[in-house]
Amino acid sequence: MLKTRITEMLGIEYPIICGGMQYVSNAELVAAVSNAGGMGMLAVGNFGSKEELRDEIRKIKTLTDKPFGVNVTFMPVLEFVDREGMMDTAIEEGASAFETSGRISEEHVQRIKKGNAKHIHKVARVRDARTAERLGADAVVIVGYECGGIPPMDEITTFIQVPLVVGAVNIPVIAGGGIGDARGFVAALALGAEGVLMGTRFMATRESLIHSNAKEAMVNAKETDTICVMRSLGIMERTLKTEVSQKVVEMEKKGATLEELIPLIIGKKVQEAFETGDLHTGILPCGQITGLINEVPTVKEVIDDMVSGAEDILNRLTRMIRAG
Repeated sequence: MLKTRITEMLGIEYPIICGGMQYVSNAELVAAVSNAGGMGMLAVGNFGSKEELRDEIRKIKTLTDKPFGVNVTFMPVLEFVDREGMMDTAIEEGASAFETSGRISEEHVQRIKKGNAKHIHKVARVRDARTAERLGADAVVIVGYECGGIPPMDEITTFIQVPLVVGAVNIPVIAGGGIGDARGFVAALALGAEGVLMGTRFMATRESLIHSNAKEAMVNAKETDTICVMRSLGIMERTLKTEVSQKVVEMEKKGATLEELIPLIIGKKVQEAFETGDLHTGILPCGQITGLINEVPTVKEVIDDMVSGAEDILNRLTRMIRAG
């Protein structure tokens, strides 16, 4: 067992969290991560109503008796969702933690605390980590340029971000972006993080609901096979390098507007690509860690390998120190 402030705070065995991924994180994936000793996060953006969210949370509780969390993003992409109502529903149904991102308020933090849940806020800048701490968040996730989804616009990598944030706040720090195996896990802990958050690695597992074609594309991809789109719009997103994502970048270079890009980047197209495996349909968010993914194991195998591998690395380092 690896004990950190994160494991103690969340009541989990290992400080390994599956980030809440829109169109990906469903009951089966969430429960699989929690059952394996980590914490799964259900993505609120997957649901159009509080009733749908309630049903999915109840499904999670039939699959695991371990702690699980809910992801709520306060970025403009989900403005159409009753996020506060979704949060209340998740609290009523027993979510023990929330992962938030975007611009949060003190009211959001207090809403979570009144629900006796823990609050983890995901940020891409040191100053935002400080703000999250000031507002009362229990922990922060800091993501680097390697991450899938929405990386920092200033292109700072995870392993620079982590020690900067560790030195800037007193609450526990979780590292996200570019982590998918025991080596990245240990490296993050060595830099002062007390846990890791992974998305891309868990997308390429048997329990993940995305189409096998998408998983195969991730397995075959190199670390250079991702690309950042929508930089010109100020909402940069790292995706798999496909004809669609490269077309988006070319259109941006020519000054394309949001309205012109929407047919290629709209969420329905992303969901369709994940579900059908047609890589020509929409962009597929994923991180550079895809270059280190060579197979599609179970979630339990991913976590077990990370933990046993971490122990082997720590034993090797101990022997080196003693030999010196």
